[in-house]
Amino acid sequence: MIGTEIEHLIKLLSRLPGLGPRSSRRAVLHLLKNRESLMQPLAQALGKAAEIIEECPQCHNMDTVSPCSICANPRRDASLLCIVEDISDLWAIEKTGSFRGYYHVLGGTLSALDGIGPEDLSIPHLLQRARDPGVKEVIVALNATIDGQTTAHYLSDCLKFCGVAITQLAHGVPIGGQIDYMDDGTLFTAIKFRTAV
Repeated sequence: MIGTEIEHLIKLLSRLPGLGPRSSRRAVLHLLKNRESLMQPLAQALGKAAEIIEECPQCHNMDTVSPCSICANPRRDASLLCIVEDISDLWAIEKTGSFRGYYHVLGGTLSALDGIGPEDLSIPHLLQRARDPGVKEVIVALNATIDGQTTAHYLSDCLKFCGVAITQLAHGVPIGGQIDYMDDGTLFTAIKFRTAV
């Protein structure tokens, strides 16, 4: 029988994305076996992070400073604003080093099934930022899911009145991908939005 404190820890960890009850049990067991080298430093780091990390009031990223280090960087291109669903998307794009503008995190996508409407996301704040005379292009970088595409269409309609160029990420066959392994939607998009060589 597992003690109540251990069971509580397993339940808490199983709330994390990608961790079910089995993987949570394995993680807890690993932490307990490595208390001094892993569990205690992790607990301290989590406690400190909970105290000092906050949401950026400008882009909704998370950082230890406000505004975040991206928004506070004057060397970034203020004419470019990239819209992402979640902070993890911002981090993924930032990791590539290919984008030097600013970001706006929506906090999710529109979803009628889940009852998420425009008022549940940071869309009003986005439209306010897009109306800034310095912003020339807004890049809609949302996931190619049904909810992501629905949100992208909604945002495009709203942004038309802001006087900015509206672009989106390219979709299609990935580098290293083989055509015969692609799904129908990916191939359709790749053919429809083909470019000149």
